[in-house]
Amino acid sequence: MAVPFSKEFVRSPFFYVGDKYKLMPQISPLFPHGIERLIEPFVGGGSVFLNTEYSSVLANDLNSDVVDIHRLLLSRNNDMDTFIEELVEIARKYDLSCTFKGDSVPKEILVQYPKTYFAHLNRTGFNNLKAEYNKSSERDPIQLYVLMIYGFNRMLRFNRKGEFNIPVGNVDFNSNVAIALLAYAERTLNRKINFSNLTFKDFLNGISYKTGDFVYLDPPYLITASEYNKGWNEANEISLYAILDELNEKGVKFALSNVEIYGNRQNTILENWMKRYYVNVIRSNYINYFDNRKKSLREVLVCNYEQA
Repeated sequence: MAVPFSKEFVRSPFFYVGDKYKLMPQISPLFPHGIERLIEPFVGGGSVFLNTEYSSVLANDLNSDVVDIHRLLLSRNNDMDTFIEELVEIARKYDLSCTFKGDSVPKEILVQYPKTYFAHLNRTGFNNLKAEYNKSSERDPIQLYVLMIYGFNRMLRFNRKGEFNIPVGNVDFNSNVAIALLAYAERTLNRKINFSNLTFKDFLNGISYKTGDFVYLDPPYLITASEYNKGWNEANEISLYAILDELNEKGVKFALSNVEIYGNRQNTILENWMKRYYVNVIRSNYINYFDNRKKSLREVLVCNYEQA
């Protein structure tokens, strides 16, 4: 059952580097028809469920902070304007710039720090907010989201003590943040969306599957280098594919995003496994697809169904 909203693709308010937002025009036409429930064991910032019309979504992520922010945004989707104003109030409290509200960077700072003016302007307030957040016994997901807005590459990262340890970034609360939050509200309102914080094994093995289910997976990539992929190993890769083979035997449709080739590395586990399924090559946003001289990255979407 579809939810009527704009066909325009929207950016997730998590602003993940390398998320699937830019690839959705390629990926979504390959998704199956007649689907009633989308299942995502690696939901991340949610770019996929935000840009598909399935009315029911089961979303999961191992990162509890990601899930907490999703639940926060979902709880405020009926009055996102008020929520945005609350975010602005926190920014004002810590003297953080907010170009969304018309703030401008002083000319002398623009001249002295032409490439890092927001970082220079917001460093003190950002560090004060980070210290406040880290010393609290009950972490506030609203504060965490503000930290993400102003943090380097808008990342979520914690040290071994559980402290948020991202430095200030050269970003601020701009109109793109507000637009993404409003789009999140639009795309989640009147939809049945449930978030969980489990391992992919517990999540996938705990579902009672039914006709009309579709599982989309964007796991950490075994052979690429990024913060998100740390902790993923060959054992995880093999376990995931074993579960997908079981889903295939049950008649559950799935699509898996992954990277087969990265530089001089090849994911041979993926290559051997995907031979039994349908493989679609995706024009990755990480390389120049039109440069045929170097094939340093091959991204694929592996499906267990034939596209119409």
